[in-house]
Amino acid sequence: MNTIINFMKRHYKILLTIVVLSITLFAFNSNYRNEVNSDKDKLLLELLTFVIEKGHYSPATIDDTFSKGVYKDYIQALDPSKRFFLQADIDEFAKYETQIDDQILNKDLTFFTLTYDRLMQRMGETKGIYKSILENPFDFKVDESFNTDYEKAPYAKNTEELKERWRKQIKLSALSSLTDRLKMQENKGKVLEDSNDAAMEDEDNHVVDGVTPLVTKTEAKSDEKPKTFEELEKETRESAKKSLDEYFSFMGDLNRNDWFSVYINSITARFDPHTNYFAPDEKERFDVSMSGKLEGIGARLQKKNDFTEISELISGGPAWRGKQLEAGDVIMKVAQGSAEPVDVVGMRLDDVVKKIKGPKGTEVRLTVKKVDGTIKVISIIRDIVEIEETYVKSSVVNKNGLNYGVIYLPKFYIDFEDKNGRDAGKDIALEVDRLKKVGVDGIVLDVRDDGGGSLSTVVDIAGLFISEGPIVQIKSAGRRKEVLFDRDKKIEWDGPLVIMVNSFSASASEILAAAIQDYKRGIIIGSKQTYGKGTVQNVIDLNQFVRNSAVGDLGALKTTTQKFYRINGGSTQLEGVSSDVVMPDRYSYLKMGERDVENAMPWDKIDAAEYTIWDKNANFNKAITNSKNRIASSEYFKLIDENAKWIDSRSEDNTYSLHIDKFRTAQKEIEEKAKKYKPISKYKNNLQFTSLPYEMDQIKTDNILKEKRDRWHEALSKDIYIEEALNVLDDLQTKSISKQSGTQKKDKLVKS
Repeated sequence: MNTIINFMKRHYKILLTIVVLSITLFAFNSNYRNEVNSDKDKLLLELLTFVIEKGHYSPATIDDTFSKGVYKDYIQALDPSKRFFLQADIDEFAKYETQIDDQILNKDLTFFTLTYDRLMQRMGETKGIYKSILENPFDFKVDESFNTDYEKAPYAKNTEELKERWRKQIKLSALSSLTDRLKMQENKGKVLEDSNDAAMEDEDNHVVDGVTPLVTKTEAKSDEKPKTFEELEKETRESAKKSLDEYFSFMGDLNRNDWFSVYINSITARFDPHTNYFAPDEKERFDVSMSGKLEGIGARLQKKNDFTEISELISGGPAWRGKQLEAGDVIMKVAQGSAEPVDVVGMRLDDVVKKIKGPKGTEVRLTVKKVDGTIKVISIIRDIVEIEETYVKSSVVNKNGLNYGVIYLPKFYIDFEDKNGRDAGKDIALEVDRLKKVGVDGIVLDVRDDGGGSLSTVVDIAGLFISEGPIVQIKSAGRRKEVLFDRDKKIEWDGPLVIMVNSFSASASEILAAAIQDYKRGIIIGSKQTYGKGTVQNVIDLNQFVRNSAVGDLGALKTTTQKFYRINGGSTQLEGVSSDVVMPDRYSYLKMGERDVENAMPWDKIDAAEYTIWDKNANFNKAITNSKNRIASSEYFKLIDENAKWIDSRSEDNTYSLHIDKFRTAQKEIEEKAKKYKPISKYKNNLQFTSLPYEMDQIKTDNILKEKRDRWHEALSKDIYIEEALNVLDDLQTKSISKQSGTQKKDKLVKS
């Protein structure tokens, strides 16, 4: 989950933490000043644990219990499916289960070095295993099975047992792929057969219903000969080998520093789930995700074996504007301006990215193999690239003669380095103003799947909908609470408001939903409750504590420094925000919230802040009641709830037969059961969503943006949850409107 990040370093509490750390760590700087060749990992280990203990809201005691937790998390992270380590390895590692705490305090890397070296050894050995397995055809008539519940599975006792586990894992994957290939071929044959039947019927009649037949008996026959079972089986093995080759290529790109980050994060996670270490590259990616922009060429890359391929051009970026690069091009060499080009074939993807990215205004020259096979050198001037998917977007829909606005906020983003840069607060205000100008009668603010972001933007956004008052309360360890206020009396939008949430709405999303709910300013609809993350994290640059630059970039630490509370005093921690109107969804019964995460901080409450409930929603309670009644009588929502229960029941089904007939029978039974729920994916609300005028102008010259908006609008037109949100806006109206019952409409669709 993305987290609330409060980067306001001028904030007195954070400043105090930094000062305390700086003073105390001066001794560190003195000790390491002259040790140019000091071990970076040991320094990092010492620095991290010290900063966490001094800055964390409620630091855990580093003892044997702590050590056991780190051991469990780390071993599981190294080998989650238990296909590398042997039981003998685990027995050897287990000797350190209660010693990790001592090794942390003593800057001892014995345990990490042992596990890292052994993992590299086992991975090297495993390459030969999977290649050997895939050399010969599988016998899918053998009556055997495989259980995919890796957590409960024992480790292999010896190499032979490990080979057998790999064989069954690969066989299951191949069997699943083979079954799909057989089904596709059978369906294709059925289509051709049906086409032949139709063609013969049309040939007899010459013209059917005034239309000349498009398919004749001869045309319906395919020149493509159906593949034999043996041919399809061979294809599945070749495909499996290619996938595993790519997997091991990716794993091979990981170096010791990457695995040390895994170890470090196994330690930080014992303090709470949201305290994490960012290696330098990860910190850079985090900054990009928070700001939504970077300096570079604006292309997404992917690794394919030894090659780096362009997977997508970012709309508006320099590569997109240049119109020379395209998806599928393979980058062979990279040159900085007129400098000698560097061959990047076989290079780590992260290293290729570093060479291509660079400051705005600088030149990079890419030698690429085009999709048509030609080789071309392309010069691109780097620029600021905005990642459009990060930012807010809005749409307008007409329903029952009224116009409504739908605003989607994927993240509470902000650029801490540029005060004039984009942030969610300013952008939402702009979208609300644009919606007002086109005369909307209500607004839906959609924060489904929004994992959070900047704390300051939440206050700005909530303040758009109220006159003034408290938005959220914050408490640091051992200190009095602080209340963050909206002090601007201006109300940007005082009309009907609905906030949409789901189980993955977290952190900043929960603060916003809680504030709107406590004020009774709008109606919260969605999952039974939101994710349940009620903590605040700060990102601390670790380099500021070490004067000796010889150790290199140490990265950053994101640590929990505060808890936030609703203005009514309650915490969203674990409990989240309960929706005013609960709508069933596919994940209603699965355990995926903060309350299901180990080491999550506890729920508590503090005194409420003083605030005045909004009194301009005359139809508030009526709208909630109407919505609940619609949902209770909706056949679609009943079907969604039944589907959710079925999905939950199937989560315990982990054993699969490796006999092709039994496997196909089982899959057919699942498919037959799943047919009952197909109407859910085929649902249409018959509403037409359009972009705002300013975006319509952009779309005229930006095909990528047009395609993205078309996909979004199509998704909205199939979204039963959006439709119900709009129904609620209808019910919140104080003026008379002519409308058809949403329940009657949906029931009619079910029967059709």
